[in-house]
Amino acid sequence: MTTEILTATALKKYFVVGRTGWRDRQAVTVKAVDGISFTMYEGETLGLVGESGSGKSTVAYTTIGMYRPTSGSLKFRGQELFQNGGQRPMSLRKAIQIVFQDPGSSLNPRRNIKQILELPLQIHQPGKNRLEQIVHLLEVVDLPPEYMYKYPHMLSGGEKQIVAIARALATNPSLIILDEPTSALDVSVQAKTINLLLRLQKEFNLSYLFITHDLSLMRNVASRVAIMYLGKICEVAETAGFFQNPLHPYTQMLLSSIPVVSVEEEALKPKKVLSTGEIPSPVNIPSGCSFRTRCPFAMDLCSKIDPVMVDTGKGHSVRCHLVSQPAAA
Repeated sequence: MTTEILTATALKKYFVVGRTGWRDRQAVTVKAVDGISFTMYEGETLGLVGESGSGKSTVAYTTIGMYRPTSGSLKFRGQELFQNGGQRPMSLRKAIQIVFQDPGSSLNPRRNIKQILELPLQIHQPGKNRLEQIVHLLEVVDLPPEYMYKYPHMLSGGEKQIVAIARALATNPSLIILDEPTSALDVSVQAKTINLLLRLQKEFNLSYLFITHDLSLMRNVASRVAIMYLGKICEVAETAGFFQNPLHPYTQMLLSSIPVVSVEEEALKPKKVLSTGEIPSPVNIPSGCSFRTRCPFAMDLCSKIDPVMVDTGKGHSVRCHLVSQPAAA
C-alpha cells in the first residue's frame, strides 16, 4: 500500500449553533472536526473509531461533499476536493460513494429497487443498457434479479443495506465510505454484510473508510485504525500493533472495556484504564488536551498545551504528552 487515495491535512469543520447573551451576541461554535490529518491508501480499510459525537460522521459527510470544510485540505489522489467555489468535478463524484448507517432512511420509499439503482446509472453512465446493469449489480451483491421490482418496505433490514451497497457500486467508485453500515442490523446479518463487503473489496480493489464505534469489529476488518475524540485523532496504527500495544490512555480505556467471553481473551486486553468525569461538551472543549478531564494520568502540562501527533515507528502515531514528553511524565 503505497499509493495515496485520500489525504486530509489540518481538516476543520465547525458549526455555529447559536449566539450568546443579548448584548455581545458571540457565536457559539461546535468544533466537530478540529484540525485532523490522515492518509488512506489504495485497497485498504481504514477504521475510524470513536464515541458518539467524536466527529466521525462529520469526516464522512465532508469527504462526500455534503459539508464544506471550514479550513484545511482534503485531497483525492492528489486532487483537491474543494476548489472553484466547492464544485467538484463529476469524476470525483463518481469515485467517492457512501453507505449510510440506516438503510431504511437512505432509500426512497416511493421508488422500487430498479428506480433506486437506475438513478446513479442515468447520471454517471448515460446511454448504456441500464436494465442489464441493474441485473448485474443485483447479481454482484447476491440478490435475485426479481428484487428490482420490490420496494424498500418489502425488504428486510439486511436486504435494504445490501441494496444501498449495490447503489454505491453503480458508479464504479474507488473509495466507499461506510458510516456504521452494520450497527442497525442483527448480529447474523452483520456477519453476512461484512463478508459481502470484504469480497467486493477484493473483487473491485475498493478502499473503505469504515466508520464505527465497534473496536472488536475492526480487529477483523481494518488494515489500520484511527481513534477520534472530540474532533481530533488520538492514535493511528496498523491493526495488529494497535491491539497489541495501545499507547493513548483513551485507546487503552476503549480496548479494556471490550466485552469478552473467555479468560484467554481477557488476558489479551490492556490493563483496565478507568476514566473519570463525563465527556465534555463539544461547545466548551477543555484547554490543552481535550481528554485530560477524564484521563487518570493527566499532568499539569496537559491543561496548558495541546499535544501533537508523534510517530513512534512502524506506522504507529499517537497524540499524548506521555509519549511526546516522557521526562515530564
